[in-house]
Amino acid sequence: MIWMNILVFSDPKGGGGGGGTKVGVKSESGGGMMENIAEAKKVVHVGVILDVNSPVGSVANACISMAISDFYGAHPNFRTRLSPHHRNSDDALAAAFTALELIDKEEVDAIIGPQTSKQARFVIDVGRKAQVPVISYSATSPSLSITQNPFFVRVALDDSTQAKVITAIVQAFEWHEVILIYEDTEYGSDLIPYLAYEFQQVDIRVSSRFSFSPNDSKLRILKKLNKVMAMQTRVIVVHMSSSFGSKLFFLAKDVAMISEGYVWIITDGLSRLLDPMGVKAFGSMQGVLGIRPYIPQSKGLKNFKRKWQSRIHSSSTKLNIFGYWAYDTIWALAKAVEMIPQESSSVNGENHHRNTSQFPVIKVSKRGKMILNGLLKTKFKGLSGDFSLVGGQLQSLTFEIINVIDNEEKVIGYWTLENGLTRKPDKAKMENQCPNMNLNHLYGQETRKTNPELNIAVPHKPGFEAYLKVAQDPYTKEFIITGFSHDVFEEALALLSFPVPRKLIPFPIGPNGGTYDELLSNVKNQTYDAAVGEITILANRSQYVDFTLPYLQSDVSMVVKSKDDERNNMWIFLKPLSWDLWLTTGVAFVCTGLVVWILEHRINNEFRGSAHQQVGTVFWFSFSILVFAHREKIINNLSKFVLIIWIFVILILTQSYTASLASMLTVQRLEPTIIDIDELKMNGDFVGYETGSFVKDLLVKQLDFDESKLRDHGTAEEFDKALSKGSQNGGVGAIFGARHCVNLFLAKYCDKYMIVGPTYNTDGLGFAFPRGSPLVPVISRAILSVIENKSKMDAMEHKYFSHLKACQTTISSSSLGLYSFGGLFIITAVASVSSLIIYFTKFLQSHWTTIHTVHHDSSFWSKISELVKHFYDQSLYPLPATNSTLQSVEALHDVENEGVDTVVIVGNVSSSTL
Repeated sequence: MIWMNILVFSDPKGGGGGGGTKVGVKSESGGGMMENIAEAKKVVHVGVILDVNSPVGSVANACISMAISDFYGAHPNFRTRLSPHHRNSDDALAAAFTALELIDKEEVDAIIGPQTSKQARFVIDVGRKAQVPVISYSATSPSLSITQNPFFVRVALDDSTQAKVITAIVQAFEWHEVILIYEDTEYGSDLIPYLAYEFQQVDIRVSSRFSFSPNDSKLRILKKLNKVMAMQTRVIVVHMSSSFGSKLFFLAKDVAMISEGYVWIITDGLSRLLDPMGVKAFGSMQGVLGIRPYIPQSKGLKNFKRKWQSRIHSSSTKLNIFGYWAYDTIWALAKAVEMIPQESSSVNGENHHRNTSQFPVIKVSKRGKMILNGLLKTKFKGLSGDFSLVGGQLQSLTFEIINVIDNEEKVIGYWTLENGLTRKPDKAKMENQCPNMNLNHLYGQETRKTNPELNIAVPHKPGFEAYLKVAQDPYTKEFIITGFSHDVFEEALALLSFPVPRKLIPFPIGPNGGTYDELLSNVKNQTYDAAVGEITILANRSQYVDFTLPYLQSDVSMVVKSKDDERNNMWIFLKPLSWDLWLTTGVAFVCTGLVVWILEHRINNEFRGSAHQQVGTVFWFSFSILVFAHREKIINNLSKFVLIIWIFVILILTQSYTASLASMLTVQRLEPTIIDIDELKMNGDFVGYETGSFVKDLLVKQLDFDESKLRDHGTAEEFDKALSKGSQNGGVGAIFGARHCVNLFLAKYCDKYMIVGPTYNTDGLGFAFPRGSPLVPVISRAILSVIENKSKMDAMEHKYFSHLKACQTTISSSSLGLYSFGGLFIITAVASVSSLIIYFTKFLQSHWTTIHTVHHDSSFWSKISELVKHFYDQSLYPLPATNSTLQSVEALHDVENEGVDTVVIVGNVSSSTL
């Protein structure tokens, strides 16, 4: 076998950057050896800080040595050579001092390591001040910001990248609730916010978080595991280091948590080191699901593994991904160093700051920044895949999903950033997400239940059984639950893509049981996992439980006893109009007749006569217009204008009266015995409500009823009995109930009772779950699908409500009121008043001058008295009673309107005409 080693002989003092090195190439074949001394190479000193006693550090140390040998064997003509200076450190503060010592004494231009994120935080600060790049292959904490630490390079994956992968797995199996278990260290806690955020984006609830300290005793760990066992959630995500995680799983197996009914998902902190942990660890992790970065197979990787087994270590030392990243780090750094210009020096003698304490002087590297820039530009095909630093850290677009089965890890699927879960790392997303990830095979067991059985409470009470009925089989003693509400719930569950094991438990409602609020309190404290039934959604209830979307709308209504049919009333003809409308109409009739008389009696003989005759004419004319039976001829144009308006009003009134009366006589109408709650309170009546419902609180707290006046009733028959008796005979004056119950009651007794008064809104009927339950959104979406499916809803409604007769009774409407016709009466009044003003204005103009001349010595009121006499004195305006003088009368009327005081008659005029 032929193999080659590169032996690096360097100046131990390293003097500045111009030191040279002799490189000897040694070849062995059998017992022979050949050594050639190559030309001097420029040496670049590199610090290596790791914990050689850990699985990660020991493998990385060996891989670094192999990487230097392999790289310069493949690139013998490179003018630069890396000279590693190894330091062992397992403490954060010690790592910082080691970095200072390497920069000060060894004048390193780059530092590889340290191993943990906690150590890296200290070393990064030293590297920043010395301008020396710190290259870590194992510090994966997301809190180590690349942007805030420009001299930090992560040749590894940020832990936050796996949050999307774990979320995709949980979502693919349609688990809606998880428990997070993590190590109480910087490494363990930094990932949790990222996991919580990704879960929240897809409506996956983190029910609880449990932190475990590496210093916890066995007893303390067991106590915390018992708390986990007490939770309803059975999907557990674990983020821990390999050493502490293996300890946790040993104890979890002892308490039977690594068994059917639990799902364990581990992050790459554990899954990357599963194989090195050995068979004993595998035995305690049967069925565990994990993720880790995908390492594509390549020829270089196969050759490396072969050399690892044959040359370096025994089969007991297992390779891990950190070894691959350490190997690729050396190759990338060697390529970056080669890019440095030849004339550049290593470290100058200037201090970053004055040494005012016992700490060593921090020297500033002139090569460090150039090495960093070259490193960020380096790209090649490494052992771990394509090496490319984006934003100062390694990027991986693919993860593999593993499952521990029979003491070995099996790859069962992949996740890519572009396609999500897939069967193959290089294939596009399949129609079904990772279809080979079947629960029956995923955990190496025949079946594995992830959803515990839910204890669901259902209200058990007599009455209104169309919505929910609880019966007990006399032979098996099992409860049989039926009803509209139950069927809606079952239909919704049938639409879910995952099973929901459940057990329905009756919860008694009534005097010997509890109330609906007490039922929901039991859901709050998780005595029950849900409540299913005709449960009303209320604001105060939503403060301690979560409701699904309503499957049925409902509100609170008041039911009272109805009166006899008003068609049997002999005075029903007065019902269409209210009393104030009747009164106003009568006054309007009289006023209109009076206005017409005023306008006509001076010029129209039909409006003259004795006082009794004139009063009779006014009333007769007014009411005869109602049926258009008046026989008096109208002469004055102003009278005609008033009558046109009034006839229009009469037409509308008569038509409305006729329509309303016809409706009353032809349609059955019920009239309530009690109109509203004010009448209930005024009468001091007792009020009923449904047993155990929220209506009692509504009556007391919102409607201000005296609690002593309330009576609870559970069935429709009890409602009927109480209302029939009445409040004075031991019953109630009204019943308040949710609309869905009231509808069932009225369907049975619609000829005796009716709904009156306002309704009091609620948010409808829904199902209740504990706050934050992940089932609420998925069941709500399923309920919407059920409601929108008309055929299903019609079938359920026909099943439970078809035997109920529809209540066709019409509630009595109120009489027509004055306000509805107020506009018409205003128009009539305006027309009449306007005509009177015009008429009296002309009358004053024609008579005031004459009276003023004749009675110039009289007072103003005496003159007014004379005007009134002129207006009412018929002897001053004698008119023949025959129609032959009509033309003369009209002529005289026109003369009067012209304001002429003296009329000269020419021709032969008979005495009767005069």
